[in-house]
Amino acid sequence: MSENLTLSIETPETGRLDKVLAAALAVHEDAAGLGLSRVRVQALIKEGCVVHEASGKAVLDPNHPTQAGDGYRVTLPTAAPATPQAQAIPLDIVFEDEDMLVLNKPAGLVVHPAAGNWDGTLVNALLAHCGDSLSGIGGVARPGIVHRLDKDTSGLMVVAKNDFAHQKLTAQFSDRSLSRVYQALVWGILHPLKGEIEGAIGRHPRSRQKMAVVPFGGKEALTHYETVEIFSTFASLVSCKLETGRTHQIRVHLASVHHPVVGDPLYGTRKKIEGEKAARGVIAVLHDFPRQALHAGEITFIHPRSGKRLKFKASLPPDMKALLKSLKSAT
Repeated sequence: MSENLTLSIETPETGRLDKVLAAALAVHEDAAGLGLSRVRVQALIKEGCVVHEASGKAVLDPNHPTQAGDGYRVTLPTAAPATPQAQAIPLDIVFEDEDMLVLNKPAGLVVHPAAGNWDGTLVNALLAHCGDSLSGIGGVARPGIVHRLDKDTSGLMVVAKNDFAHQKLTAQFSDRSLSRVYQALVWGILHPLKGEIEGAIGRHPRSRQKMAVVPFGGKEALTHYETVEIFSTFASLVSCKLETGRTHQIRVHLASVHHPVVGDPLYGTRKKIEGEKAARGVIAVLHDFPRQALHAGEITFIHPRSGKRLKFKASLPPDMKALLKSLKSAT
Protein backbone atom coordinates (compact mmCIF):
# COMPACT_ATOMS: atom_id res chain seq x y z
CA MET A 1 0.00 0.00 0.00
CA SER A 2 1.61 3.28 -1.10
CA GLU A 3 1.81 6.31 1.16
CA ASN A 4 0.47 9.70 0.19
CA LEU A 5 2.72 12.61 -0.74
CA THR A 6 1.48 16.07 0.28
CA LEU A 7 2.97 19.12 -1.45
CA SER A 8 2.53 22.85 -0.96
CA ILE A 9 2.23 24.54 -4.33
CA GLU A 10 2.35 28.26 -5.08
CA THR A 11 0.68 28.95 -8.42
CA PRO A 12 3.13 30.70 -10.77
CA GLU A 13 0.47 32.47 -12.85
CA THR A 14 -3.19 33.38 -13.16
CA GLY A 15 -5.50 30.94 -14.94
CA ARG A 16 -7.72 27.88 -14.55
CA LEU A 17 -6.62 25.62 -11.71
CA ASP A 18 -6.01 22.37 -13.62
CA LYS A 19 -3.77 24.01 -16.23
CA VAL A 20 -1.79 26.14 -13.79
CA LEU A 21 -1.40 23.32 -11.28
CA ALA A 22 -0.25 20.80 -13.91
CA ALA A 23 2.47 23.22 -15.04
CA ALA A 24 3.56 23.90 -11.45
CA LEU A 25 3.72 20.20 -10.54
CA ALA A 26 5.78 19.44 -13.64
CA VAL A 27 8.79 21.24 -12.17
CA HIS A 28 8.18 20.92 -8.43
CA GLU A 29 11.33 19.41 -6.90
CA ASP A 30 9.33 16.58 -5.28
CA ALA A 31 6.85 16.03 -8.11
CA ALA A 32 8.94 16.55 -11.28
CA GLY A 33 9.29 13.24 -13.06
CA LEU A 34 6.00 11.87 -11.73
CA GLY A 35 4.50 12.54 -15.17
CA LEU A 36 1.30 14.12 -13.83
CA SER A 37 -0.77 14.88 -16.90
CA ARG A 38 -3.43 17.59 -16.95
CA VAL A 39 -6.08 14.84 -17.06
CA ARG A 40 -4.57 13.29 -13.91
CA VAL A 41 -4.53 16.67 -12.18
CA GLN A 42 -8.20 17.16 -13.08
CA ALA A 43 -8.95 13.78 -11.46
CA LEU A 44 -7.05 14.76 -8.30
CA ILE A 45 -9.06 17.97 -8.06
CA LYS A 46 -12.39 16.15 -8.45
CA GLU A 47 -11.30 13.59 -5.82
CA GLY A 48 -10.79 16.37 -3.26
CA CYS A 49 -7.00 16.07 -3.23
CA VAL A 50 -6.41 19.81 -3.81
CA VAL A 51 -7.00 22.17 -0.89
CA HIS A 52 -6.86 25.97 -0.99
CA GLU A 53 -4.44 26.77 1.84
CA ALA A 54 -5.95 30.14 2.81
CA SER A 55 -9.49 28.79 3.22
CA GLY A 56 -8.63 25.23 4.16
CA LYS A 57 -11.31 23.97 1.78
CA ALA A 58 -10.96 21.44 -1.03
CA VAL A 59 -11.36 22.86 -4.53
CA LEU A 60 -13.41 20.44 -6.64
CA ASP A 61 -13.69 22.38 -9.90
CA PRO A 62 -10.80 22.07 -12.40
CA ASN A 63 -11.98 25.38 -13.94
CA HIS A 64 -11.57 27.24 -10.63
CA PRO A 65 -9.77 30.54 -11.36
CA THR A 66 -6.41 31.08 -9.66
CA GLN A 67 -4.28 34.13 -9.04
CA ALA A 68 -0.49 34.13 -9.20
CA GLY A 69 0.84 33.37 -5.75
CA ASP A 70 -2.21 31.42 -4.52
CA GLY A 71 -1.28 28.53 -2.25
CA TYR A 72 -2.64 24.99 -2.65
CA ARG A 73 -1.98 21.76 -0.79
CA VAL A 74 -1.93 18.77 -3.13
CA THR A 75 -2.08 15.15 -1.99
CA LEU A 76 -0.94 12.51 -4.47
CA PRO A 77 0.40 8.96 -4.37
CA THR A 78 4.14 8.46 -4.22
CA ALA A 79 5.83 6.35 -6.84
CA ALA A 80 5.39 2.66 -6.11
CA PRO A 81 8.47 0.44 -6.44
CA ALA A 82 6.75 -1.67 -9.06
CA THR A 83 8.66 -3.14 -11.98
CA PRO A 84 7.55 -1.53 -15.26
CA GLN A 85 5.88 -3.96 -17.65
CA ALA A 86 6.79 -4.38 -21.30
CA GLN A 87 4.27 -2.85 -23.69
CA ALA A 88 4.27 -3.07 -27.47
CA ILE A 89 4.36 0.66 -28.19
CA PRO A 90 5.75 1.67 -31.61
CA LEU A 91 9.19 3.30 -31.50
CA ASP A 92 10.83 5.43 -34.17
CA ILE A 93 14.33 3.95 -33.94
CA VAL A 94 17.01 5.81 -35.89
CA PHE A 95 19.96 3.56 -34.99
CA GLU A 96 20.53 0.42 -32.95
CA ASP A 97 23.30 -2.04 -32.16
CA GLU A 98 24.20 -4.33 -29.24
CA ASP A 99 25.24 -1.39 -27.01
CA MET A 100 22.72 1.37 -27.57
CA LEU A 101 19.94 2.81 -29.64
CA VAL A 102 18.93 6.27 -30.81
CA LEU A 103 15.22 7.03 -31.12
CA ASN A 104 13.01 9.91 -32.14
CA LYS A 105 10.59 10.52 -29.23
CA PRO A 106 7.19 11.97 -30.12
CA ALA A 107 5.71 14.83 -28.11
CA GLY A 108 3.31 13.58 -25.45
CA LEU A 109 5.30 10.46 -24.56
CA VAL A 110 6.45 10.34 -20.92
CA VAL A 111 9.97 8.92 -20.57
CA HIS A 112 9.60 6.73 -17.46
CA PRO A 113 6.72 5.40 -15.30
CA ALA A 114 5.62 7.41 -12.26
CA ALA A 115 2.44 8.46 -10.47
CA GLY A 116 -0.17 9.35 -13.05
CA ASN A 117 1.67 7.51 -15.83
CA TRP A 118 2.35 3.96 -14.67
CA ASP A 119 2.33 2.62 -18.20
CA GLY A 120 2.37 3.77 -21.79
CA THR A 121 5.82 5.32 -21.30
CA LEU A 122 9.06 5.12 -23.26
CA VAL A 123 10.48 2.70 -20.67
CA ASN A 124 7.51 0.33 -21.18
CA ALA A 125 8.15 0.45 -24.92
CA LEU A 126 11.89 -0.14 -24.50
CA LEU A 127 11.31 -3.17 -22.28
CA ALA A 128 9.17 -4.71 -25.01
CA HIS A 129 11.72 -3.92 -27.68
CA CYS A 130 14.94 -4.78 -25.82
CA GLY A 131 13.83 -7.26 -23.19
CA ASP A 132 16.16 -7.51 -20.19
CA SER A 133 19.21 -6.17 -22.02
CA LEU A 134 18.72 -2.52 -20.96
CA SER A 135 21.27 -0.97 -18.61
CA GLY A 136 20.26 -1.21 -14.95
CA ILE A 137 22.15 1.90 -13.86
CA GLY A 138 19.01 4.01 -14.02
CA GLY A 139 17.26 1.72 -11.53
CA VAL A 140 14.14 -0.40 -11.95
CA ALA A 141 11.98 2.55 -13.07
CA ARG A 142 14.46 3.99 -15.58
CA PRO A 143 16.37 1.14 -17.26
CA GLY A 144 18.60 2.35 -20.08
CA ILE A 145 17.67 6.02 -19.64
CA VAL A 146 20.80 8.15 -20.01
CA HIS A 147 19.04 11.52 -20.35
CA ARG A 148 15.50 12.85 -20.54
CA LEU A 149 13.30 14.96 -22.73
CA ASP A 150 10.26 16.68 -21.26
CA LYS A 151 6.97 14.95 -22.05
CA ASP A 152 5.94 17.62 -24.57
CA THR A 153 9.36 18.04 -26.19
CA SER A 154 9.95 15.85 -29.23
CA GLY A 155 13.19 14.58 -30.70
CA LEU A 156 16.30 12.45 -30.40
CA MET A 157 17.31 10.45 -27.34
CA VAL A 158 20.12 7.94 -26.82
CA VAL A 159 19.41 4.82 -24.73
CA ALA A 160 21.99 2.44 -23.22
CA LYS A 161 21.46 -1.30 -23.61
CA ASN A 162 24.16 -2.26 -21.09
CA ASP A 163 25.99 -0.72 -18.14
CA PHE A 164 29.23 -0.27 -20.08
CA ALA A 165 27.50 1.91 -22.68
CA HIS A 166 25.58 3.78 -19.97
CA GLN A 167 28.75 4.77 -18.13
CA LYS A 168 30.51 5.86 -21.32
CA LEU A 169 27.57 7.93 -22.55
CA THR A 170 26.99 9.55 -19.15
CA ALA A 171 30.64 10.59 -19.09
CA GLN A 172 30.16 12.38 -22.41
CA PHE A 173 27.36 14.45 -20.93
CA SER A 174 29.73 15.41 -18.11
CA ASP A 175 32.73 16.30 -20.28
CA ARG A 176 30.51 17.88 -22.98
CA SER A 177 31.81 15.72 -25.82
CA LEU A 178 28.18 14.85 -26.52
CA SER A 179 26.31 17.71 -28.19
CA ARG A 180 22.63 18.40 -28.82
CA VAL A 181 20.92 20.88 -31.12
CA TYR A 182 17.27 21.86 -30.74
CA GLN A 183 14.84 23.77 -32.93
CA ALA A 184 12.52 26.19 -31.14
CA LEU A 185 9.82 28.49 -32.43
CA VAL A 186 9.97 31.62 -30.29
CA TRP A 187 7.90 34.77 -29.92
CA GLY A 188 9.44 37.72 -31.78
CA ILE A 189 12.94 38.06 -33.22
CA LEU A 190 16.17 37.73 -31.25
CA HIS A 191 18.77 40.49 -31.64
CA PRO A 192 21.41 39.78 -32.65
CA LEU A 193 20.15 37.00 -34.92
CA LYS A 194 23.04 34.77 -33.83
CA GLY A 195 24.71 34.69 -30.45
CA GLU A 196 24.69 33.06 -27.05
CA ILE A 197 22.72 33.30 -23.84
CA GLU A 198 24.68 32.79 -20.65
CA GLY A 199 23.25 32.76 -17.17
CA ALA A 200 23.34 30.40 -14.19
CA ILE A 201 20.10 28.45 -13.74
CA GLY A 202 18.52 27.62 -10.38
CA ARG A 203 15.17 27.58 -8.67
CA HIS A 204 13.07 30.70 -9.20
CA PRO A 205 13.46 32.93 -6.10
CA ARG A 206 9.71 33.49 -5.72
CA SER A 207 8.15 30.48 -7.44
CA ARG A 208 9.77 27.20 -6.50
CA GLN A 209 7.91 25.42 -9.27
CA LYS A 210 10.00 27.18 -11.91
CA MET A 211 13.64 27.46 -12.88
CA ALA A 212 15.19 30.85 -13.62
CA VAL A 213 18.41 32.66 -14.43
CA VAL A 214 19.65 33.53 -10.94
CA PRO A 215 22.50 35.75 -9.67
CA PHE A 216 23.59 33.36 -6.91
CA GLY A 217 23.48 29.62 -6.26
CA GLY A 218 22.65 28.44 -9.76
CA LYS A 219 24.54 26.13 -12.10
CA GLU A 220 26.43 27.63 -15.02
CA ALA A 221 24.54 27.39 -18.29
CA LEU A 222 25.34 28.44 -21.85
CA THR A 223 23.12 28.21 -24.91
CA HIS A 224 24.29 29.08 -28.44
CA TYR A 225 21.52 30.15 -30.81
CA GLU A 226 21.09 31.04 -34.47
CA THR A 227 17.96 32.35 -36.19
CA VAL A 228 16.88 30.04 -39.01
CA GLU A 229 13.67 31.67 -40.29
CA ILE A 230 11.66 34.79 -39.45
CA PHE A 231 7.88 35.09 -39.67
CA SER A 232 7.26 38.84 -39.99
CA THR A 233 7.74 40.37 -36.53
CA PHE A 234 5.63 37.74 -34.80
CA ALA A 235 7.87 34.72 -34.39
CA SER A 236 11.08 33.06 -35.51
CA LEU A 237 12.52 29.58 -35.80
CA VAL A 238 15.74 29.34 -33.81
CA SER A 239 18.41 26.65 -33.63
CA CYS A 240 19.82 26.19 -30.11
CA LYS A 241 22.96 24.27 -29.25
CA LEU A 242 23.46 23.29 -25.63
CA GLU A 243 26.88 23.85 -24.11
CA THR A 244 25.48 22.64 -20.79
CA GLY A 245 22.38 20.61 -19.96
CA ARG A 246 20.42 22.20 -17.13
CA THR A 247 16.76 21.60 -16.31
CA HIS A 248 14.59 23.46 -18.86
CA GLN A 249 17.72 25.31 -20.04
CA ILE A 250 16.54 26.40 -23.49
CA ARG A 251 13.09 27.36 -22.25
CA VAL A 252 14.52 29.38 -19.35
CA HIS A 253 17.25 31.09 -21.36
CA LEU A 254 14.93 32.14 -24.19
CA ALA A 255 12.33 33.42 -21.72
CA SER A 256 15.06 35.37 -19.89
CA VAL A 257 15.72 37.44 -23.03
CA HIS A 258 11.97 37.99 -23.56
CA HIS A 259 11.59 35.53 -26.45
CA PRO A 260 9.93 32.48 -24.83
CA VAL A 261 9.15 29.30 -26.73
CA VAL A 262 5.72 29.39 -28.37
CA GLY A 263 3.25 27.17 -26.49
CA ASP A 264 5.39 26.85 -23.36
CA PRO A 265 2.88 26.40 -20.49
CA LEU A 266 5.38 27.40 -17.80
CA TYR A 267 7.73 30.01 -19.21
CA GLY A 268 5.83 31.21 -22.27
CA THR A 269 3.50 34.14 -22.51
CA ARG A 270 1.23 35.67 -25.11
CA LYS A 271 3.46 38.35 -26.57
CA LYS A 272 1.97 41.80 -27.13
CA ILE A 273 2.12 42.44 -30.87
CA GLU A 274 1.85 45.85 -32.47
CA GLY A 275 -1.27 46.16 -34.59
CA GLU A 276 -2.89 43.17 -32.90
CA LYS A 277 -6.24 43.56 -34.65
CA ALA A 278 -4.69 43.10 -38.07
CA ALA A 279 -2.53 40.23 -36.79
CA ARG A 280 -5.31 38.38 -34.97
CA GLY A 281 -5.08 35.31 -37.22
CA VAL A 282 -1.33 34.95 -36.71
CA ILE A 283 -1.65 35.38 -32.96
CA ALA A 284 -4.36 32.71 -32.83
CA VAL A 285 -2.14 30.25 -34.73
CA LEU A 286 0.72 30.83 -32.29
CA HIS A 287 -1.33 31.02 -29.12
CA ASP A 288 -3.30 27.84 -29.85
CA PHE A 289 -0.29 25.55 -30.34
CA PRO A 290 -0.87 22.92 -27.62
CA ARG A 291 2.71 22.30 -26.46
CA GLN A 292 6.08 23.96 -26.29
CA ALA A 293 7.33 24.21 -29.89
CA LEU A 294 10.66 22.58 -29.06
CA HIS A 295 12.33 19.68 -30.88
CA ALA A 296 15.65 17.91 -30.22
CA GLY A 297 16.70 17.69 -33.84
CA GLU A 298 20.35 16.66 -33.67
CA ILE A 299 22.62 14.65 -31.38
CA THR A 300 26.34 13.95 -31.78
CA PHE A 301 28.44 11.65 -29.58
CA ILE A 302 31.24 9.08 -29.54
CA HIS A 303 30.14 5.46 -29.80
CA PRO A 304 30.84 3.89 -26.38
CA ARG A 305 32.60 0.84 -27.78
CA SER A 306 33.98 1.67 -31.23
CA GLY A 307 35.07 5.22 -30.43
CA LYS A 308 33.57 6.41 -33.71
CA ARG A 309 31.92 9.83 -33.72
CA LEU A 310 28.25 9.58 -34.68
CA LYS A 311 25.75 12.25 -35.67
CA PHE A 312 22.00 11.79 -36.02
CA LYS A 313 19.32 14.21 -37.22
CA ALA A 314 15.53 14.17 -37.03
CA SER A 315 13.35 16.56 -38.99
CA LEU A 316 10.64 18.59 -37.32
CA PRO A 317 7.56 16.58 -36.28
CA PRO A 318 4.28 16.99 -38.19
CA ASP A 319 2.68 19.38 -35.69
CA MET A 320 5.59 21.83 -35.83
CA LYS A 321 5.76 21.56 -39.63
CA ALA A 322 2.05 22.35 -39.82
CA LEU A 323 2.54 25.32 -37.48
CA LEU A 324 5.30 26.75 -39.66
CA LYS A 325 3.18 26.22 -42.78
CA SER A 326 0.28 28.08 -41.14
CA LEU A 327 2.57 30.94 -40.19
CA LYS A 328 3.91 31.23 -43.73
CA SER A 329 0.36 31.38 -45.07
CA ALA A 330 -0.72 33.94 -42.48
CA THR A 331 2.26 36.23 -42.93
